[in-house]
Amino acid sequence: MLHERAPRRTFLATLVAATGATMLGPLFSAKRLDAAERPNAPWDLSWLDQLRGKHRQVFEVGKVEDVPGPLHIVANYLDTWRDVYRLEFPEVNTVVSIAGSGFPINASAAIWAKYKLADKWHISDGAGKEGAAHNVFLEPPASDAKRASVKGLQARGTIFCQCNKALEAIAREFAVLSHEKFETVYDELVAGLNPGVRLVPANTMLVGLAQEHGCAYESV
Repeated sequence: MLHERAPRRTFLATLVAATGATMLGPLFSAKRLDAAERPNAPWDLSWLDQLRGKHRQVFEVGKVEDVPGPLHIVANYLDTWRDVYRLEFPEVNTVVSIAGSGFPINASAAIWAKYKLADKWHISDGAGKEGAAHNVFLEPPASDAKRASVKGLQARGTIFCQCNKALEAIAREFAVLSHEKFETVYDELVAGLNPGVRLVPANTMLVGLAQEHGCAYESV
């Protein structure tokens, strides 16, 4: 009789343990995921939670070929919502995520002048003159006050981001050309981003996170 009960008790204990593990498994997994989703310093991506407009769009910029380049597309998006539905920020959210040769859009005048960004990427100042020593995307020229610009879009709630992976690659290239240490050039480029630009770990990550936060996607 004792021999018959022992296997039954063993079976029930095993069943309870297995059931408990099944019920607790998702709980422990959720805790691990929560911890994993907290970005390590110095990254702060909490601003994505502030994208609460009914209409949200992330624009991915990988290259710049002219002025105002992709910025006029972002302006068109905002203009259309304003003109057709009378909606503007904060009901409409726009994010411009920049990588690759789109970097000059996010760079200060000091970086443009020191590293000759206009010459490197063959960017005109808008008047047909090559070699502009200032950020030609930052503000519209007096001759075309309505031209799309970084400051103009920021005033309408647009958030500009810079891919850190792309910035590191640019810093390595500039370090070789200037015979400076990579760390020195990288820190200089980070400090030389336009006011308000958010440095993100990688463009591809930011685009995905923005979509998870309700943004539609457009490559410009």
